[in-house]
Amino acid sequence: MLRESGSMSTGVQSKAVTVAAGSQHADGPRLLADVVGTNARFALETAPGVIGEIRVYPGRDYPGIAEAMQQYLKDIKVSRVNHAAVAIANPVDGDHVSMTNHDWSFSIEATRRALGFDTLLVVNDFTALAMALPGLTDAQRVQVGGGSRRQNSVIGLLGPGTGLGVSGLIPADDRWIALGSEGGHATFAPSNEREDLVMRFARTKFSHVSFERVAAGPGLLLIYQALAERDGVSVPDDLESASITERAHGGEALALEAVNCFCGILGTFAGNIAVTLGALGGIFIGGGVVLKLGELFTKSPFRERFEAKGRFQQYLSSVPTFIITAEYPAFLGVSAILSEQLSNRANGGSSAVFERIRQMRDALTPAERRVADLALNHPRSIINDPIIDIARKADVSQPTVIRFCRSLGCQGLSDFKLKLATGLTGTIPVSHSQVHLGDTATDFGAKVLDNTVSAILQLREHLNFDHVERAIDILNGARRIEFYGLGNSNIVAQDAHYKFFRFGIPTIAYGDLYMQAASAALLGKGDVIVAVSKSGRAPELLRVLEIAMQQGATVVAITSSNTPLAKRATVALETDHIEIRESQMSMISRILHLVMIDILAVGVAIRRAVPDAGADVSEAMTKVREAGDDETGAVLDWLSHGAAGIARD
Repeated sequence: MLRESGSMSTGVQSKAVTVAAGSQHADGPRLLADVVGTNARFALETAPGVIGEIRVYPGRDYPGIAEAMQQYLKDIKVSRVNHAAVAIANPVDGDHVSMTNHDWSFSIEATRRALGFDTLLVVNDFTALAMALPGLTDAQRVQVGGGSRRQNSVIGLLGPGTGLGVSGLIPADDRWIALGSEGGHATFAPSNEREDLVMRFARTKFSHVSFERVAAGPGLLLIYQALAERDGVSVPDDLESASITERAHGGEALALEAVNCFCGILGTFAGNIAVTLGALGGIFIGGGVVLKLGELFTKSPFRERFEAKGRFQQYLSSVPTFIITAEYPAFLGVSAILSEQLSNRANGGSSAVFERIRQMRDALTPAERRVADLALNHPRSIINDPIIDIARKADVSQPTVIRFCRSLGCQGLSDFKLKLATGLTGTIPVSHSQVHLGDTATDFGAKVLDNTVSAILQLREHLNFDHVERAIDILNGARRIEFYGLGNSNIVAQDAHYKFFRFGIPTIAYGDLYMQAASAALLGKGDVIVAVSKSGRAPELLRVLEIAMQQGATVVAITSSNTPLAKRATVALETDHIEIRESQMSMISRILHLVMIDILAVGVAIRRAVPDAGADVSEAMTKVREAGDDETGAVLDWLSHGAAGIARD
């Protein structure tokens, strides 16, 4: 992780990219980013195709992508962004991204939460570049050679840069599907004696010579070195590919030969991509290497070698090849991907609701308009808050909130919340199915499972993880932990006791009010009570906790939001889920409470094994076991959910 510098860069402003202007995005401006090894570029899309406020930030000045984004939003004086998309020069497979050419490492979901975005998409930069191709104008591309594009046909893409990226676009109805590919690692096949020489030279350096070795940026240097060795010319150790390009522009014969050889190899590779994909929609070339070659590229053997496929020469002569000249094409690509993601959300998703609110706003009463503005600008406030808080924030009465919801065709506030939440992130299914007396086992079994899964996913979406961190710190430093629960909640308390006693912390679980009262009176500073309650309103339990807190004990509450227990506790972990907040079923709340106990137990296990947040968990576990502390290792394995297992001898 980079150390944050004393004076943070405010970024270098660049000119805007403006395509055909459209109406303003109903859900506010969208943040776009293009992150490479050295720099992070950010832009704001205020309407479809209208991209401005482009600024560049050195990656070394920021410890992570979240800090760079925060600085950008601060610099352009934008306080709220709902949706963001990032193109990153790195493979993206799952939630965690660790950059290979920079030391930024981050969780996509954690970053989304930290920045308060409703949506954060992170895609490979070459995938983003591919998705930009259909929208490029004639001013953003230059054709090399003949041929003409066939509409609604496959498009090929290659990008010689540090590596050799390959992708393609396949038309599917009214949209495009980007292909992930590692085609640059296909084995290089020489086409003439000069390339045979290059291949022999490359084999002295690499066990496998791929096209990337000879047709990406570093390949130009390799070709130059091979030709120099042939001619008995010495090459400086510090020579770089960029210098060879400069020498070629200056007329040096050896550099010009190296450039022509490079372009010829790239032409063969581009022809391979065209026939492999059937890219009748054209082959596009991105990356900075070709742009820097300029006229050297257009006058090179590239197009001749592209068509040199024997019996398929006529086929390839009709396929056009283009150089991408757009300054920031990745922005166009991530904008297209983000728009498609938002438009493809589930029926009744938030995008449709936003459009409906925008269309109806002028027809609403002034009071209802204030509710509409709250929904447009702060949708998560609508989802998370009870009606009394929504009415207060909008400065209206509670009946006005209900009237607003019904004016949109919703049955009430709960239905409106569902429609907002279903599509807000594009990943969280929100549903609650009512079980009926005539349901078969298949029907009610599916409904119970769906309701439970939905509730857990919503808990993940709405849980305050800052409170979770604080609760874990309190439990990890506790002298003694007591778990209190009444009725169904006693089951959760007993489960928690079973988990936490294995840490070596004195623990006990009480489900009887008399025992709770007697024990609470004996607690003091350093002692912690974890109180589990669905309703959070039992007066007897509240009195017991008040006594304990007066004695100096700390209370962590696992309960519903806005309850007396949540308000009085030292830390409240609110587990109610939005669609049945007022009538939450005991069996679902119990499962959510058990999940919360698991989260806390895993957190304490990690804290005790790895006190330093930056340390490696696997190394810490290995040290624990080498020290002979089998019990601690067993607890970690038991709570690891498969993440920390290390084979024992």
